[in-house]
Amino acid sequence: MRALTSQKAVCGVGTGGDPDARTAAETALAGALAPLGEAMPDLVLVYASVRYDLETVVSTVAKTAGGAVVAGATTSGQLHCGTLTPPGAGVAVLALAGGGYRFGLGYASGVRADPVGTGRSLARDARAEAGPSPHAAVLLFSDGLAGDQQGLLTGVHSVAGFAVPVIGGAAGDDRALAETFVFAGDQVLTDSAVAVWIAAERPLRVHCAHGWHPTGLPLLVTGLDGPVIRELDGRPALTVYRESFSDDPASRFPTVRAGGYHPARALGLIQPDGSVVMRTAVLGDDGTVSTLSPVPPYAAVRVMACDADELLRVADETGAAAVADRDAAVVLVFSCVARLDALGPRGPEEACRVQRAAGAVPTFGFYTFGEFARSAGVAGYHNATIAAMAL
Repeated sequence: MRALTSQKAVCGVGTGGDPDARTAAETALAGALAPLGEAMPDLVLVYASVRYDLETVVSTVAKTAGGAVVAGATTSGQLHCGTLTPPGAGVAVLALAGGGYRFGLGYASGVRADPVGTGRSLARDARAEAGPSPHAAVLLFSDGLAGDQQGLLTGVHSVAGFAVPVIGGAAGDDRALAETFVFAGDQVLTDSAVAVWIAAERPLRVHCAHGWHPTGLPLLVTGLDGPVIRELDGRPALTVYRESFSDDPASRFPTVRAGGYHPARALGLIQPDGSVVMRTAVLGDDGTVSTLSPVPPYAAVRVMACDADELLRVADETGAAAVADRDAAVVLVFSCVARLDALGPRGPEEACRVQRAAGAVPTFGFYTFGEFARSAGVAGYHNATIAAMAL
């Protein structure tokens, strides 16, 4: 097993927008490998729109990656080096060599049936492949429509333990909410999750923020069926949700179709310390409100609102915090497509602001159906949040 060293990491980021899958992947990979020179990558991340032939994308990358760990996911847009690639376009590739890291890959299917067990299995496999180290982190990708994402994270946490932070994203599909995929080596998987165990010689830090604020008093989830919230405070959930911002003439709530969500409203799951973990609220035509991952029975929640300036302010803070006091090669970024929707025409500003805050360190990320960002406690699956970690 290769020993950890203090050599500086070298990182490259490439993108490809050609309609042909092979051409787009080859272009993105060539751009990512160019800054490495003669060095072979240790880690390659691949993000792609579902519009592509995904098997062609990942096989094209994997056959050139040598012995590197290859992982990634489909997206609802990508952000890289200050640029936004909107949903429905593009392949993005990151290649990283050196830096005193070892990477181990683990993946497993069956997230819907057994999220906790799946999380345990892939975390064990990834840790065993990476080997022991003074410090570690887990990079996690999951099928974004597989259900209990917090359960998956709980399984990872039960193996990794309190001291190992987790960051990553739930795969997207260009907002279609139909089918999402994750990548492990040259495989394209659904109903699955992929973990990259990062063995490191120094601590790795996860930073996240959401920039949303509460509107109204806390509410109790009194009727629940998996991810479907039927009642809040003993009344139909959608009725209560609607009332929480009926005094906002700009909300245009009646224009939101069933099965959609209001881009400037969401739910906040109240934590023991008073903070909230964000949950996107999908509106049902049967008086229900659904979340992508279930909330606990009798949880306390608040309806949350946002504005573009505050969303962008926390993007600044997250990018700056990721590189503070670190000689970093790249900042990995995961932002929710709900943030992109809430920002509207100002959406491209988030990629610019994160890159500006990171300075000369390149940024690389995608827009998700949920973000993994756990650094303390078990909770760590978010929506409408931006998360970052520097390598």
